[in-house]
Amino acid sequence: MANLVNAERLSLAFGTRILLDEVSLGLSSGDVVGVVGRNGDGKSTLLQLLTGRRLPDSGQVVRNSSASIGYLGQDEAFAADASIRDVVVGGRPDHSWAAEPAGRAVVGHLLGELDLESKVSRLSGGERRRVSLAAVLLAGHELLALDEPTNHLDVEAVAWLAEHLNTLRAAGTAMLVVSHDRWFLDAVCSRVWEVHDAVVDSYDGGYAAYVLARAERVRQAAANESRRQNLLRKELAWLRRGPPARTSKPKFRIDAANALISDVPEPRDKLKLNEFATARLGKDVFDLHQVSYALPDGRELLHRLDWSIGPGMRIGIVGVNGSGKTTLLRLLAGDISPVSGKLKQGKTLRLGHLSQSVVELDDDERVLESVQRLQRQVKLTTGKETSSNNLLEDFGFTGERLVTRIGELSGGERRRLQFLRLLLSEPNVLLLDEPTNDLDIDTLTVIEDHLDTWPGTLVVVSHDRWFLERTCDVVYALLGDGTCLMLPGGVDEYLARRAVVRDAGAAGSAAKDRPAVSASSAATQRQARKELARIEGQLAKLETRIAGLHDQMTTHAADYERLIGLNAELAQAQAEQSDLEARWLELADAE
Repeated sequence: MANLVNAERLSLAFGTRILLDEVSLGLSSGDVVGVVGRNGDGKSTLLQLLTGRRLPDSGQVVRNSSASIGYLGQDEAFAADASIRDVVVGGRPDHSWAAEPAGRAVVGHLLGELDLESKVSRLSGGERRRVSLAAVLLAGHELLALDEPTNHLDVEAVAWLAEHLNTLRAAGTAMLVVSHDRWFLDAVCSRVWEVHDAVVDSYDGGYAAYVLARAERVRQAAANESRRQNLLRKELAWLRRGPPARTSKPKFRIDAANALISDVPEPRDKLKLNEFATARLGKDVFDLHQVSYALPDGRELLHRLDWSIGPGMRIGIVGVNGSGKTTLLRLLAGDISPVSGKLKQGKTLRLGHLSQSVVELDDDERVLESVQRLQRQVKLTTGKETSSNNLLEDFGFTGERLVTRIGELSGGERRRLQFLRLLLSEPNVLLLDEPTNDLDIDTLTVIEDHLDTWPGTLVVVSHDRWFLERTCDVVYALLGDGTCLMLPGGVDEYLARRAVVRDAGAAGSAAKDRPAVSASSAATQRQARKELARIEGQLAKLETRIAGLHDQMTTHAADYERLIGLNAELAQAQAEQSDLEARWLELADAE
């Protein structure tokens, strides 16, 4: 593989703070590296150094002169009078760029609802972000450096982007990806770089493998960090015991994880939490009867919706942008009223609503003052009390950050503080609108840990599949036609439904043909699951057989002729095991 970028002993400081200290690393064609770390630890800076957009204080970066590098930053800079067509396809007419399958796919999935003649100066922040991403993907670079590429993408677009990047990787494109979307990292990355304490640690595999390796490294090297270690172990427990999406991980690859977490309880005691929730909330939380809501232009977001949300329910909501997810939360919060129908709130409801904006924070106030003004002591759901200082530490506010003006905090830090202040109000119902925006993975893990023992009703709107599956028990989808549908299969079922609708539309299929396509797809999936189960049974028997052969070889160590026969049997069993594992992976990927 061709070497694309090498960094040797890179160091960089901002004022008195050392961001990177003699870091050395490299990247070759086909490598896809996820870059993770807390907000402010230097992830974006590392990308800028490796792509030549920033110079180090010392050390050097050597880049392959023949390799083209594409960079997606968090800020977009376009010519004032440029159109989307100018930025994305270099002004080419439709018949030119649409002749390329890759071009059609990128434009269709990222810019399908936009007019290519529109001026980029008139677009929203999310639309400008999609334009930047489309332009980078279509430029044919050998190395892509993507800083938060999933920002402003819905769950369907994130799934498509993961598939597209995997296609590029197979063709040899290398990628550096800064992202807090753990599902996305797990889907596309072959390695993970963790930026922390001015160093960069490298891990093989995607995010799930990184969690396992990091937990073991923390166990060996930092036994005194018990709080941090417990969070990692709990997340590992969820990886093993969590929702159906996690079962796509090969069962024969998680023995090490099972050993690590054999003594770890389930992330949530659902029965106990429901008992607590009922005691705090009573039997009713939200009752919606024939609720409808329409925009001023007449587009109906909700049509005669009947829905009863009870105590302790943990609901995730997905849907394309503009389908009404935020509107639904605002209706539940009482910020807006339905056009028709009735929405009833429980009498003991104490609501906490995390919106996408952070305007409620006072920029002139200090972090510690902002928190202590609300409450110095907090009673946790376990019955124990903790101080606001301890919660501030959990959420990454220590040292000088405690006395920093809120107006000087980064976007991620402001989001952290917003969520912390929400918890201090001790709500029994939480409405969370894109809670993972701007948050680093460590902070998300802390939030998930708090929610594990929080006995209330939770309604989450998010495009972060990992967070949804980690914190919610059921997923509903807003389909954009006014309906709200429960999905027993979770996000995977939502994506499958969207794919059927998209394929049917592209082929011009009549509505009556869709059930047949859906039934055929379901039958194929059922057959695949049966074969997966059969292979897993065969693998379990083979593992027992192989272990028995090893025992026999130990027993007959002095019998040379017997050893030859046993060794031949062992080789045959291991070859059969390898073939079955390969078939298992093939079926799991296809499903």
